[in-house]
Amino acid sequence: MLRSHLWRTAENSAAYLLGYLTPGQRVLDVGCGPGTITADLGRLVAPGRVVGVDASPAIVERARAGAVPANVSFEVASAYALPFGGETFDVAHAHQLLQHLSDPVAALREMHRVLRVGGLVAVRDADFAGFVWAPREPALDRWLSLYHAVTARNGAEADAGRHLLAWVRAAGFSDATTTSSTWTFAEPEARRWWGGLWADRVRSSDLAQQAVAYGLADREELDRIAAAFLRWAEDDDATFIVPHGEVVAVRTA
Repeated sequence: MLRSHLWRTAENSAAYLLGYLTPGQRVLDVGCGPGTITADLGRLVAPGRVVGVDASPAIVERARAGAVPANVSFEVASAYALPFGGETFDVAHAHQLLQHLSDPVAALREMHRVLRVGGLVAVRDADFAGFVWAPREPALDRWLSLYHAVTARNGAEADAGRHLLAWVRAAGFSDATTTSSTWTFAEPEARRWWGGLWADRVRSSDLAQQAVAYGLADREELDRIAAAFLRWAEDDDATFIVPHGEVVAVRTA
C-alpha cells in the first residue's frame, strides 16, 4: 500500500482540483498517507499552509521524513475527529480515503466543520466495480470479487467513486461539480509496477490477512491470484484501467 501511495502526485491523482488552487490558501489533506500529494499541494498554494493528517503514526513519520516544503506539516488524526477549530481551512482534500471508511459521510461532515464558509471539499475515489483489464484472466475476476467481499465485511464501500456526490450532499455541501478520470497501466514499466504491487498486496497486506481470517480465501488461492497478476504484467498486450469519481463542492453555510 505504501508503494502505491508514494507513486501518487497532484498531477496524476488530483488534477481535477488544481484549477481551484491559488497561492495563499490554507489546505487540509485528510488521509494523506506518505504525503506525496500533500507536498505537491504545498508547492501550489505557497505561501499558504498545507496540513496533512493520517490515522497512522508510522505513516505520518514517513511523510515528515520526505521532501516536504517548508509550508507543509503533518499530524496524526482521525478523519472523524479533526484537531482543528471551525472555519480553519479554505480547501479540504481527500484522495482514496472514503472508500476505506465505514461512515464516509461523518468524515465529510468533519471536513465541512473545519472549512470556512465558501471553502471547498475535493474528494476522489476509485470505483472497483468499474475496473477493466485485458487479457481476460479468471484469477483476476476472483480477485475483484474477493476484494469486494473483504471490504463489505469491513463495512466499507469499494465502489466509492460512484457514491461521492450523494455522500458530499449528505454532509451538507452544495454547488457540487462531479467529474471522472482514470489511471491506465499499459506500458511495460507501468504494467510491471501495477502487477507487482497487487501481487504483493494479495499475498501480504491487510487484504490478504483479512481474506484468510474471514474464511473467504486460503493462502494457496491468494498465491494463484498473485501469480496471475505477474503473468498479466508480462503480457505486451495487457492493459488495466482504473476509473475514479471526483467531486468538488462548496460549504455554503
